[in-house]
Amino acid sequence: MTAPAAIARSPRRVAIAPALVPWCGLGVLTVLCLLLKAELPWLVNFPKEWTLPLATYINAVTDVVVAVIQPAFRALSALLDAPMRGARLALAWLPWPAVMLAVVTLALKSSGERLAIFAVFTLGYILLAGYWPQSMNTLALVLLAVPISTVLGFLLGILGYARPRWRPVLLGALDLMQTVPAFAYLIPLLLLFGFGPVVGLIASAIYATPPMVRNTMLGLDRVPAAISEAGLMSGCTRRQQFWQVEVPTALPQLLVGFNQTTMAALSMVIVAAIIGGFEDIGWEVLSSMRKAEFGQSILSGLVIALLAILIDRLTIGFAKAPETGPTRAMQWMTPRRLAMTLAIALALAVVIRLAMPDATLLPQTGLRMQMGAVNQWLLGLVRDYAWFFNGVRNSVLYCLLLPLRVGISGSATPAMWGFSLPPSVLAAYVALVLALSGLAAHRFGWRAAVAALAAGLILYTGFLDLPWPVFILAVALLAAQVCGPRLGLFAVAGFGLILVNGLWPQLVQSLYLCTLAVLLCLLVGGALGTWAAHSDRVSRILKPICDALQTMPQFVFLIPALMFFKVGEFTALIAIMLYAIVPPIRYVEHGLRHVRADVVEAVEQMGATPMQTLLQAKLPLALPVVMLGLNQTIMAALSMLAIAALVGTRDLGQAVYVALGKADAGMGLVAGLSIAFLAILADRLLQSWAGGANAANDRRDPG
Repeated sequence: MTAPAAIARSPRRVAIAPALVPWCGLGVLTVLCLLLKAELPWLVNFPKEWTLPLATYINAVTDVVVAVIQPAFRALSALLDAPMRGARLALAWLPWPAVMLAVVTLALKSSGERLAIFAVFTLGYILLAGYWPQSMNTLALVLLAVPISTVLGFLLGILGYARPRWRPVLLGALDLMQTVPAFAYLIPLLLLFGFGPVVGLIASAIYATPPMVRNTMLGLDRVPAAISEAGLMSGCTRRQQFWQVEVPTALPQLLVGFNQTTMAALSMVIVAAIIGGFEDIGWEVLSSMRKAEFGQSILSGLVIALLAILIDRLTIGFAKAPETGPTRAMQWMTPRRLAMTLAIALALAVVIRLAMPDATLLPQTGLRMQMGAVNQWLLGLVRDYAWFFNGVRNSVLYCLLLPLRVGISGSATPAMWGFSLPPSVLAAYVALVLALSGLAAHRFGWRAAVAALAAGLILYTGFLDLPWPVFILAVALLAAQVCGPRLGLFAVAGFGLILVNGLWPQLVQSLYLCTLAVLLCLLVGGALGTWAAHSDRVSRILKPICDALQTMPQFVFLIPALMFFKVGEFTALIAIMLYAIVPPIRYVEHGLRHVRADVVEAVEQMGATPMQTLLQAKLPLALPVVMLGLNQTIMAALSMLAIAALVGTRDLGQAVYVALGKADAGMGLVAGLSIAFLAILADRLLQSWAGGANAANDRRDPG
């Protein structure tokens, strides 16, 4: 090695050493904890004597506060009950031909003929399935929740735009609202407003507000300075400039926020049904799942899925212009013709009601009344092929779930696998892990070696037997080195809150379940996204499937998993994967398709094979986009924890759900904040990691 090369390398060696020293110290602490955990069991199982009754204190404060402010909230509930009843009666009064004509007209104006045909199919299916009244009740809830969320979100977005100092507080509140499970804040709503449809309306409105806030701030921030200056030069006052210049310019982004707000409100219909208790489509799904009537649950779940896709396409069509330009139907449906057609639909409704005031115009027996045979057939299918479903479940349980939860040391026992781990096998495992970490250090650097050692440790001990001081310090050290000391302190405070409230076992269950779900989603979704990036046909096939999975409410994913695999952790894993698999598919495909063509051509001209081009050129350049997909996958997996608790998990989601059943506001708040803490911590870590990868790519390719 020449002298200049040695001089060039010496700063890198000095820069890496300080970051590696804390990990070496943590490694020594880990070995000590593993050696002493038999003598000091509190290193693994946090003693109950050390826990703090924080939930009890919160309940004591809540009881006093609720007793004082409950009358005002009950009055607000009574005030909102009138428009709720009015909306339900109005939609029940409208005959289905008039509703279909109005929706098809809006679909033609929004996106053209294809959406109009889909609207006819969706409404026809709802009609024939026998869920028209329930769907109208659901639509009434959405139609009232969306304006409340839109107005509230718009006002809060204006506040964040006009007062930059308040924006960090507002963004923190939005992070909590979007990461705390809906079940957690259903508890205080239930205590304040009581039980009934209005509580579901308020819960939906609260849940759907954050997207509008974020899109309002984003749209106003993106208004070009030249447009604002032009408004000022025209003599506009500040108010005129805002309402007549900035808001119209930001309107497309505001409409995107309206679309996301509508979808969020619709996704809450089943959760709202838990405390709403009125005859809507969410209640139908929930009641059929409780009765194990899989035919009815699939039928009603499909109603929600089709409604979600239809509303999503309608609203996004008005928010964004089509990439290929407006179709002939969109051009023909001018604003004047749109207003005339909607007026004709209303006139048709009046004529039908005057001519047949008592007629429902609904089928006498819908498909829902004929699903008894389908239920029997599905139960027979599950019974006849129980050997297959049980085999799949047991294979994943014994080969993936148990080793990750209790570790190889706990699962490799004669009672479970037929053998135990003798010292020679343990020594071979340690040697293998050390060899892999050495290979990772040689190929990718010391950080990859630390990751390999951590993976080997977790795979051996499992999440349950991992000493909690080691876990907390490792995550805090990682957060401090990636994002700075503030996030490291945030990690220590968050895990400390979980620990002293006695929720560490539930945290461990959540971590291992979400970790496995995210890894499988990355593996399967990444493979599908890579395939779609290299095949237009596969991309066209996957697009409607991803659209359907992305617009379905979370509860719907429990139906097929519960039907074939019954209750248990494997069922929860399947439901989480179905909900979280869309981001890796979409982001991997998007990242690979948008890699610079000249870079790919240069690599191919150097003689690289397609696999080498993918692994050594495309994936490294697409890494920032893929990291965003990983971020969204983790967020989706964590958000499904409370829903998956319905099928028998014992994680933080189950703690939230049990607290809802007991109206325990303290435990619900603590468990909900614990899930929110995990989501925020993962989000900040991955955002910094993605930002670092993006900066590295920019340095690698300045052009």
